[in-house]
Amino acid sequence: MELIDSKTIHPQMEELLCFATSKEKVKIEYHYYLSAPNRMLYGMIIENDIVGCIGIEFVSPSICEIKHIAVNPNSRKRQIGSNMIYFILKKFQIDSIFAETDIDAVDFYASIGFTITSLGEKYPGVERFHCVFSN
Repeated sequence: MELIDSKTIHPQMEELLCFATSKEKVKIEYHYYLSAPNRMLYGMIIENDIVGCIGIEFVSPSICEIKHIAVNPNSRKRQIGSNMIYFILKKFQIDSIFAETDIDAVDFYASIGFTITSLGEKYPGVERFHCVFSN
């Protein structure tokens, strides 16, 4: 996995971030990754293509939140998402990593050992979940 570090958004990274946030918010979120010292954005590169990305925000030196995680649809079911999470855990020696998500991603997080807690209907008609992994 390589760090995507540029002053302009890479087209493949922009496309991936659209899976994790609205298209309207991509440039704003990317700016946060470039300017906030506690935020980092990583991309998984396979054969010169960015096939996945994970964006994290440290809330303390040993705890971080997954702000964005996305894998290109053509590259899914190849453990890219879980490998990106394991990379972050190992690289930063994280004690705890968490994410807030919707029902579509709950099975993914549960399958790699996250504890899932419903936050209820946080938005009208949309149940949200708090997913936590602790070492």
